[in-house]
Amino acid sequence: MFLILSCVGSLSAQRKTFFSKSEFGLNVGQMYYIGELNQFKPFYQSNWSGGLMYRYNLQPRITLRFNYLYGKVEAYDKESSNSLFINRNLEFRSVIHEVAGGLEFHYVPFTFGKGNKNAGTVYLIAQLGGFYMNPMAMYKDSLVALQPMSTEGQGTSIATRKSYSLYQLCVPLGMGVKFAIGNKLTVNFDLAIRKTFTDYLDDVGSATYANSKVIDKEVSQMAADLSNRSLDGSKYGVRGNPSTKDWYVYSGMTIALRLGREKICFY
Repeated sequence: MFLILSCVGSLSAQRKTFFSKSEFGLNVGQMYYIGELNQFKPFYQSNWSGGLMYRYNLQPRITLRFNYLYGKVEAYDKESSNSLFINRNLEFRSVIHEVAGGLEFHYVPFTFGKGNKNAGTVYLIAQLGGFYMNPMAMYKDSLVALQPMSTEGQGTSIATRKSYSLYQLCVPLGMGVKFAIGNKLTVNFDLAIRKTFTDYLDDVGSATYANSKVIDKEVSQMAADLSNRSLDGSKYGVRGNPSTKDWYVYSGMTIALRLGREKICFY
């Protein structure tokens, strides 16, 4: 009997629980844009966004993170408090499909477990990704895709730049906080800005207006109308700022579940 109890005690002392290092999560939040049509207002025209996340916990301080996000960004000069922007009268809206991957850096070592003092941490996000956009605007009660309209003369005889791609790179950078709920769930709250390498998320990049007569002749009358929507019909105002790129921002919550079943090993 003593021998059996000793063996059981030995096995109990050598019991170890293993969990999967992988997590899968769903996120929901808000997305907004910063650029020529919204230079100063955080969370202006925010729209609901959502997506999927996969995370692989390399170690308590470093985690691989991959995510897909779907959202929408938009802005309207007519809602500005600046009279120059109101007169410019530009607008856009665009869907965003983003795929990104990178790292989470935890401020303190993060571990799962009820009552664990390290079951919560602040973290930094650094990723590299790509996204699809498609800026559009209303024209005579219909939504029109702006990229084929060559609103700044792209692809015409007066072109000073090439037509922009609807597929672009981005660098998500941000921070957040997360908490473990038991051994299986985590809840995250984070905010990350998206550095992009395009000035055409809003279809506005050139400082000056293109010659609408050429656009009318070589593209269409609709394209000419969309290239200059100014209320006073001026051809000499400032259209955009070619020295800056556009950004978009996502903030939201993620609920993630560890994949696989709990495994208990004895040795």
